Amino acid sequence: MALLTREHRSVIGRTLPPVTAEVTRREICKYAAATGQRLQRFIDGDEAPPMFLFGLFTPILPRERLGQDGLPPDSGLVPELPLKRVMAGGSEQSWFRGIYPGDVLVSQHTLLDLFEKEGTRGPLIFVVVENRVETEAGEPVMTERSTWIAR
Repeated sequence: MALLTREHRSVIGRTLPPVTAEVTRREICKYAAATGQRLQRFIDGDEAPPMFLFGLFTPILPRERLGQDGLPPDSGLVPELPLKRVMAGGSEQSWFRGIYPGDVLVSQHTLLDLFEKEGTRGPLIFVVVENRVETEAGEPVMTERSTWIAR
């Protein structure tokens, strides 16, 4: 019996509104210090370490607005699924350029696919999301494809 309905599949291709953030030398320096970076270009804030990007677009919210897991509220990109336990299923990243102070970056998430498979312990639903990050001028910075698995 299929768990994903026509309504679930109808949102494949949904894209969230773009989110824009400016990269500052101070934020790079703070990130470098907090994560124990050793390369001088990161410590001096001349370039951001690649993982800096993943916190750049995360909203800063008061604790009462966060979920029990400490995450911000659901973005609405993925519809509510009939299977509730979600785990990471992998991530692939392609990097096109470094991240520098003064960059104004734009992130946009798209739901690429929803599909089912039968696992050894029951049904699984796979969710594939793409995050494209570009400069404000449209120059590619990074593309990430993430897979989540609901069971």
